[in-house]
Amino acid sequence: MRALICGISGQDGAYLAQFLLKKGYEVAGSSRDAQISSFSNLVRLGIRKSIRLESMALNDFRSVLHVVNKTQPDEIYNLAGQSSVALSFEQPVETLESILSATINLMEAIRFLDRPIRFYNAGSGECFGDTLNMAAHEETPFRPRSPYAVAKAAAFWQVANYREAYGLFASTGILFNHESPLRPERFVTRKIIASACRIARGSRERLKLGNTTIQRDWGWAPEYVDAMWRMLQREHADDFVIATGKSHSLAEFADCAFQYFNLDWQDYTDVDPSIFRLTDIPYGCGNPQKALLLDGWKTHTGMEDVVKNMIEAELECFI
Repeated sequence: MRALICGISGQDGAYLAQFLLKKGYEVAGSSRDAQISSFSNLVRLGIRKSIRLESMALNDFRSVLHVVNKTQPDEIYNLAGQSSVALSFEQPVETLESILSATINLMEAIRFLDRPIRFYNAGSGECFGDTLNMAAHEETPFRPRSPYAVAKAAAFWQVANYREAYGLFASTGILFNHESPLRPERFVTRKIIASACRIARGSRERLKLGNTTIQRDWGWAPEYVDAMWRMLQREHADDFVIATGKSHSLAEFADCAFQYFNLDWQDYTDVDPSIFRLTDIPYGCGNPQKALLLDGWKTHTGMEDVVKNMIEAELECFI
């Protein structure tokens, strides 16, 4: 089996590549310029030399068609695109184009080549918006509240349209927040972890956070890439919410991180209104019941263990 991972340099792309290599896949991955990209996550996981890397501009159909035809994949995983909700408010056009154009071009390439390629699209729980303290499932209406969520919602419906209109095997995983040591520090979870570790080692810095009352469903990224793969092994394509089913506030996440070092997070943290999002989601939680159809998939790592795993990995960087 051969797989093409678009967005292989990111958290999910790197873990998925590692997962597929263990399954015996030949794995190719794309980057806008594979000659100069560092692929640091692949290096960190020790798999950089096992991946075939290709340069591909996902907003250029000819580039996409060339790489798909060249790599001859059985499965394509679309994990590319601007992935920061906060940044999407500053770069709404780039966010929409990077997510939606990539999705359409990849499906058009599959349709043009007329091969039985199975397609996975990375959706987001952000599409649901504020669900009023209810866990979102596959039939919950989308009410996106950020440019990022709008782009992901549009891509979701494009995938559904290609599946129904052209018979493509195309599935979207509607993933809620999932974390790991591979998260860049611009994401608040990694920012908290990194700051807590530095403060515990004597740093006098202050951790600046936005709205700490928001609640999110935080899972463990390596488990979520397993669900991605399982979606493409089914007889029929479908869409699935991937989540833990439990939600915690950002304050709880921060408290858990600092408690690892027997510290009170509030003693080292300032709430900074300037980094509040223009529109935010007070409560985010997914209902993973349907995902149990994925050959019994379920998450085993709760928020507390996610924090512990991330801290221990962060501490290894100091050794």
